[in-house]
Amino acid sequence: MRGRLPAVALALGITLALPAATPALAAGYRYWSFWDSAGGGWSYATQGPSLARPADGSVQGFRFSVSKDAAAQAAQPRAAADFEAVCGATAPTEGSKRVALVIDFGVPEDAPTGDTPPDAAPRTACAQVASGATTAEALASVARPLRYNSAALLCAISGYPKQGCGDQVADGAGQSAAPTPAQSAAPDSGGGPSAGLLAGIAAVAALAAAGVWQSRRRTR
Repeated sequence: MRGRLPAVALALGITLALPAATPALAAGYRYWSFWDSAGGGWSYATQGPSLARPADGSVQGFRFSVSKDAAAQAAQPRAAADFEAVCGATAPTEGSKRVALVIDFGVPEDAPTGDTPPDAAPRTACAQVASGATTAEALASVARPLRYNSAALLCAISGYPKQGCGDQVADGAGQSAAPTPAQSAAPDSGGGPSAGLLAGIAAVAALAAAGVWQSRRRTR
């Protein structure tokens, strides 16, 4: 009986850990994802728009959607990454660059409660900006107003959505939960372990240690 105490404690800890971990695994986030052109398609950007400095002839995209994981499962823009189609009529000028932007406001199902995408189809624009400009500056030149949160996460393009920023959304639900600072930063967090999962692991370790201590105490 004494030898079974650590095993019982471990089993109880796992039982307590699972409810803490499950919501994080089932959650998605409602946010603007950022994309670079890649061979005529899209590749998830490795830098945020306030850091990226695209070259002349670049194509970059933005898509608003509910996605479970930023890099692996984020929804791509629904329009092709075609520089000539967007910027072909804009002549190059010295000291400036042309950046083709594809802005996809997403589908009504992904919109926050009480909000609607301003355009059903993706919007394109050719931003002609200074040669050293960032993507954020290029975007601001054609799609104001933009909105950011205190962590520099892009929250709204052309005023959409009106509220919220990287809000957590329960799996299959259409309404977002009340966001916290950690949730708002989640799309750029790289998919690390959730706070709930870490708490569950801590509970397992604490209960197992308690079981070992109790077992040794009784054998003395």
